[in-house]
Amino acid sequence: MTFSDEKLLRTDDVDAAPLLQGIIDWVEMETPPERPDMIDLLLDHAQKGFAGMPVSARRYPPKGGKGGQLVVTYAPAGVTGKPVVMMGHIDTVWPVGTLAERPVRREDDKVFGPGIFDMKAGSYLITETLRRIVAEGRIPPRPITLFLNGDEETGSHASRDVIEELCADAAFVLVPEPSFEAPGTVITRRKGIAMFKLMATGRSAHAGGSLSEGRSAAREIARHLLEIEALNETEPKASFNVGVIQGGTRSNMVPAHAEIEVDMRVEDMATATRMVEAILSRQAIGDGITLKVEGELNRAPFEKSEKVARLYAATQNLAAALGLPMDETSRGGCSDGNIAAGLGAAVLDGLGCSGAGAHALHEHILASTIAPRAVLIHNMLMSPTFQSMALDG
Repeated sequence: MTFSDEKLLRTDDVDAAPLLQGIIDWVEMETPPERPDMIDLLLDHAQKGFAGMPVSARRYPPKGGKGGQLVVTYAPAGVTGKPVVMMGHIDTVWPVGTLAERPVRREDDKVFGPGIFDMKAGSYLITETLRRIVAEGRIPPRPITLFLNGDEETGSHASRDVIEELCADAAFVLVPEPSFEAPGTVITRRKGIAMFKLMATGRSAHAGGSLSEGRSAAREIARHLLEIEALNETEPKASFNVGVIQGGTRSNMVPAHAEIEVDMRVEDMATATRMVEAILSRQAIGDGITLKVEGELNRAPFEKSEKVARLYAATQNLAAALGLPMDETSRGGCSDGNIAAGLGAAVLDGLGCSGAGAHALHEHILASTIAPRAVLIHNMLMSPTFQSMALDG
């Protein structure tokens, strides 16, 4: 079978205007991580779109102050096999009130709004694509599962078990995080992330009269800071950033406590395993100082495995059949796709709209990329030829 044997959905078949309005509706519902109640309102809104339809829906309530999740599965009678899993998040980094300061606006092809690029546009598109497939009574080659996460921007700590449960049994996983670089680009690699806190305890003393009796925790932690950041020169597959430093109380006291927080990014698991062990095993350098190190690998590297390469190659072929551009890139930032890839799943990320400004004041999408992305996702879910290529090569 080839794509010529199938009736593919094409960009001319899609009216982007209602899709853009749906994206704007989601953007205008603020969903900061610290407000799980507001995240629930958007999950309610998304779930209502499937009311009365032949789908199963599961809600996971907020936990530990983190946002909840929604899982929707479409498995018509006779449709079996491992599901295609689509994962998006609806929480954003923007606090309540940001929308009043920076309302949604359009300038030519750019549509600006807090959270529109990262990643309400992509999350809306996978939700609406599935809703339309179900509403039109279309029968996919295999079941489809939609996962909307309200916990991603703070590390997916509350949602990780759900993600792992869904992705462990997935045929492949699609993640509509923002598309960077040229329109049509997807993500086939992401660095993993580990976070550490190093806490030094010394002994306070009067800086003028008893300096020699003190043991400076600030000096200790500064030495570790410099040594860790120097690893950027010797570790080609890892990067290190000390983003927080705290310590001391007054300038006339030898500081008894100081700490730093470290962000480490890694390209592969071998480097991750080695460097996590190296950071966690650090010992105090100065006499009379104790050092405590906490941390772990939060998300494993998303490497371009054979499964990922096969999924990307199938997507290239599909894009060519649709007359759409297609390219790949890697990113230093993480997504829930890292968790799926860490389980050995075939993952394709960056399937959201093109644009720029994630976590920035100029955050925007390009409206011209809405229809192409909607069409690509639809056909990835519905084309037997694509799925055969993606899974069997």
